[in-house]
Amino acid sequence: MRQIVLDTETTGLEPEAGHRIIEIGCIELVNRRVTQNSFHRYINPERAVDQGALEVHGIADDFLVLQPLFAEIADDFLEFIDGAQLVIHNADFDVSFINHEFARIDNLSADIRARCEILDTLAVARRLHPGQRNNLDALAKRYEVDISKRELHGALLDAQILADVYLAMTGGQADLSLDGQAEEV
Repeated sequence: MRQIVLDTETTGLEPEAGHRIIEIGCIELVNRRVTQNSFHRYINPERAVDQGALEVHGIADDFLVLQPLFAEIADDFLEFIDGAQLVIHNADFDVSFINHEFARIDNLSADIRARCEILDTLAVARRLHPGQRNNLDALAKRYEVDISKRELHGALLDAQILADVYLAMTGGQADLSLDGQAEEV
């Protein structure tokens, strides 16, 4: 099974208010194993980053104006994720931004759900840990995933952290032992 762990960074919180994606990070899992394949792009949002968002990810306007537009990376992004199950924490947020970006491009499906199944790790965490904090930082701490090197949020780094959290939260990564029987790591 091919899964893509995905995260985005944005200019703000609401695509309906004109906020846009500025970074996409994806990590590929095949049969619950992290592969060497990833997708990472910064994107020119054609607008300023809100101060609150800048404090979260630190990605500044002067850097973003030098990056490609979403329409210029959309085909590569779709090719990378096509047919995979997307593993996203608080999926409604990222999906709404992705769909908003797709809707701005002619001849493109306006709903990512038509191309990929979505697995929301926030919903999984809420079922496993009701009444507890289930943001990515809290889950990383709960599952002993090291986030000590992260100073600010970043889409690729957060996708890597989420991949580790997801594998731990859902039973670990399968590893083959020398005698050919699967072990839990």
